[in-house]
Amino acid sequence: MADQEGRLQLFSQCKVCIICSKDLSADTAHQLASMLEENGADTVIYEPPATFPPLTEFTHLMSCTIDFPTFEAASEALIPVVKPYWLQACLQKRKLANPRQYSPDPRLFLNDVVITCGDIPGGDKEAIIGGVLAKGGIYSAKISQQVTHLVDLTADSDKARLIAGKKLNIKIVLPHWFDDCLKLGRRIDERPYTLPDPEILRAAPDAPIRSSENRDIIGASTTDPAALPSSVKSSDTQPKLTVFQDKSVMLCADLGIGARLSGSIEEIINNGGGSVTSDVSKADILICRYRDGFPYRIASRLNKDVGNISWLYHLMTYNTWTSPLRRLLHYPVSRSEIPGFKGLKISLSNYVGEARAYLENLITATGAECTKTLKQENTHLVTAHGNSEKCTAAKEWGLHVVNHLWLEESYAKWKLQSVSDPRYTHFPKRTNLGEVVGHTRLDKSVLESMFFPSESTAQTPASPRRAMQTKEQNTVTAKASTSMQPPSTKVTESESEIPHPQGATPRAIGKSRKSIDGQKLQTPVRSRLTSEGKENDTPSSTSSRKSKDAATARLHEIAPDIALYEKEMKRVGGVIYGGRRKSDEDRIMLSNSKKRRSIEAEEESEEDTTEAKRQKKSKPAVTIHLLITGYQKWVKNQKKEDSDKRQLRDLGILVVQDARRCSHLAAPSILRTPKFVNAIAYGPAIVSVDFITQCLKKDELLDPADFPLKDEASEKKYGFSLEEAKMNAKQNKNKLLRGYQIYCVETIRGGFDAFKSIVDANGGECSLFRGRVSYRSQREESDESSGDDDHSRKEVYLLSSNVPEQVKLWGRFRQMVQSTDKTPRIVRVDWLLDIAMSQTIHAAEAYELTEEMAEKSE
Repeated sequence: MADQEGRLQLFSQCKVCIICSKDLSADTAHQLASMLEENGADTVIYEPPATFPPLTEFTHLMSCTIDFPTFEAASEALIPVVKPYWLQACLQKRKLANPRQYSPDPRLFLNDVVITCGDIPGGDKEAIIGGVLAKGGIYSAKISQQVTHLVDLTADSDKARLIAGKKLNIKIVLPHWFDDCLKLGRRIDERPYTLPDPEILRAAPDAPIRSSENRDIIGASTTDPAALPSSVKSSDTQPKLTVFQDKSVMLCADLGIGARLSGSIEEIINNGGGSVTSDVSKADILICRYRDGFPYRIASRLNKDVGNISWLYHLMTYNTWTSPLRRLLHYPVSRSEIPGFKGLKISLSNYVGEARAYLENLITATGAECTKTLKQENTHLVTAHGNSEKCTAAKEWGLHVVNHLWLEESYAKWKLQSVSDPRYTHFPKRTNLGEVVGHTRLDKSVLESMFFPSESTAQTPASPRRAMQTKEQNTVTAKASTSMQPPSTKVTESESEIPHPQGATPRAIGKSRKSIDGQKLQTPVRSRLTSEGKENDTPSSTSSRKSKDAATARLHEIAPDIALYEKEMKRVGGVIYGGRRKSDEDRIMLSNSKKRRSIEAEEESEEDTTEAKRQKKSKPAVTIHLLITGYQKWVKNQKKEDSDKRQLRDLGILVVQDARRCSHLAAPSILRTPKFVNAIAYGPAIVSVDFITQCLKKDELLDPADFPLKDEASEKKYGFSLEEAKMNAKQNKNKLLRGYQIYCVETIRGGFDAFKSIVDANGGECSLFRGRVSYRSQREESDESSGDDDHSRKEVYLLSSNVPEQVKLWGRFRQMVQSTDKTPRIVRVDWLLDIAMSQTIHAAEAYELTEEMAEKSE
């Protein structure tokens, strides 16, 4: 009992937001949420394109990808983002695992690798383990189902033979693979390093190296695409976009697009549930070409999504949100070159297809010149590997020969990187580095310092969590988009073309009255240089100076109200940290009436916060563990489902996903869904979904006995009684199929996992049959030792249908079973479903399949 209580409290301090994506379905998310809640956590499921809940509510985010809008804010707020496997690791260890080892961040490029080591020297082993752990991977001392790679020098080691004997899906690689990955800082293909016949040991030095198409940069190889993607041109054929749902998009005048194209883009956004605006303060997304101008600086400082037209087309094409910082050419370009790149002449070698186009455009964006041919006047050769005539010529001419990482990281850091760095001159023997092109991300801190600098670090919009770390920070926080704007932030197309001083947008947030008054507002150094190259301390335009002064004065006037407003924005029941001390040098002096309001707010804060905590702690105990299937009101309505589940939990009803843990099953009728069929084996109370509807409507826990599920039509159709089935289940105690050996073809309709769960719920043993599995049953051996002579142990069943690809396996199945002196039975899945639904054994004869039946069906 103590162990169970400890287990339930494992996540008691955690509130987890589970983020759905194409790799994490809503059903999987609900299963994860159920496991977390049963172990003490609070959970929220987020399914795009719904509005993301406030980050401050969560301690962890669970996602298979970093492609969700608040990832950058979560990183800044130090909220860990973990993959679903983190939950399993925590439960296995009985403690919270290090979230870094389970991060989906691709910068931790070994985060999908679980290694174990074979017969390699101790020093190499420690170095490899350390490198893998540092780059997001995991080490396992033993071979397990989670292991993905065995590091070994030979395929004849004990671990390698074990993997080969059990045909485990584990790659056996040389240590050289990790060495090359760590040197490059990228994960490359394992195939040239895979035992028993690694290519790097047998290939001739001058043998051609294969090239592979890099799909990661498709749609991101240029900053200025020529036209709309063909997949979104016709609104009649394309599926409805959701990526712009409830989003406001601003198209800057510097894009230089015509009225017709602009109208097409606006129509696509509007059809997808979004809108187009010309006011940067109201926009969620800014699309522009260059890293300058008033809208760019304002949107960037307010942490809005800023991308170029290529990024916008990418969102339209894939209907999935990605950060514009993820790919270098999805972000606006600079009008000026990277310092040191002007005059460089760069040629490419061994890059093909989209990767080559991407690098050509990237060279142009740096300010250098990209040459189609290599000449002695070139300065650099960027190559994917060292085996080419261009590489030989470049070395003879004394040119710099580097890989694309030098180019990408120079652009990302906006600084010419040294060609002497070993990472930029390393070329693995049998790898074409074109496969890892486009994996470099832009650095937000570099962009801020270079293109939209603040007067101080406090001027940058703070993350939600940091805004509540200190009293001083708490008084004036960063929700600048809701709290303040300059006197007029509405930007017309003509105004956006006029260059503005980069420091001309003062901020009251994060700056006290004294610090604003005591420091001059200045534009960045590059903007203060005149044509003679000297600094110009006085703005050239008197009207610009006046507008700055007017804006500053206006912000000073409203600063006290901003401070109070920001406090109220963070209230649960009052101000979290109270006000400033009288001794604070930058304390805002308020009138007596405002002081009284502030003091009253603080008193309400303490009382309301205490009350909120008391209500949270007094959440009613769980009296019903409810498994739900077929509830139509939640279909495609994630917000309502999450809201209803929270309301049910407040009534003492916990919605679970595992049939083993349910005390009640709710369904609109008798269904043959996995949830319904599995649940019957545990004999729960079965109620109509009207029970859920009425509990939610009346906001009280009703008696489930008043809502029994009655479906005489289905009972007649399937030939069983639901009440009798529940009684039988209680007598069977999950042992109805005990001793039964059941196989299932891999291509069975409904999936092997669904039928395996039904067999497991009823005590049987289910295995996948691919036509090459040897017959072995550990359960049979233990049952034979008991001396019970049951007929089921003399028959082995195969769940199949009469489609040709499955019929081909029948002969091998019969041969396998007959070799063990048993009788093979090939049956339809209805045999298993009828047994599980009625909780009684049915003879197999009425369900058997034969080759004659298959021929007739053809």
